[in-house]
Amino acid sequence: MDTKLLTGLITAAVIAVVLLMIWAGWRNRLRRQADVGRLPDVPEAPGVPLVGADGQYVASTTAGDWLDRIAVHRLGIRTNAVLSVYPHGVLFDRTGAPALYIPAGSLTAVRQESGMAGKFVEKDGLLVLTWDLGTHELDTGFRTRRAADKDALYDSLQQLIAAAPQEHSQDPQSGK
Repeated sequence: MDTKLLTGLITAAVIAVVLLMIWAGWRNRLRRQADVGRLPDVPEAPGVPLVGADGQYVASTTAGDWLDRIAVHRLGIRTNAVLSVYPHGVLFDRTGAPALYIPAGSLTAVRQESGMAGKFVEKDGLLVLTWDLGTHELDTGFRTRRAADKDALYDSLQQLIAAAPQEHSQDPQSGK
């Protein structure tokens, strides 16, 4: 048998095995994360955003473990997105994946990081939102397309988080 043909067949077999292992790993991750709750519904008419920016939705991971991508609900897939901050929550309008809405009351923190889930940038180049989804605490990363947009988003998110407990502690019937 020709050496080039043998080398090509071995290379193709190795690539096939690697792809099979990746597929099996992702399937097992989906099975392991089956207890992650349903995503909040995206508001039909969210209103006018306080601030928004184009960028890249990096991924959602288990909070504090930037390598543990959340596979369910396609939260672990990197996509282009528009991040919009509203008085009632945050909307990631993702290209090629369902939109992700996080109600203000679910947000617990926002910080700036240099990387997560295979995306590494300059110091404080990513916004990372920490939020609760059922019994799971998640980190969701976003990279703005323009560096100037990051500060406005960060400030708006901090204000949203600070205001959310006051809004949610009110009794909706009495407003107190």
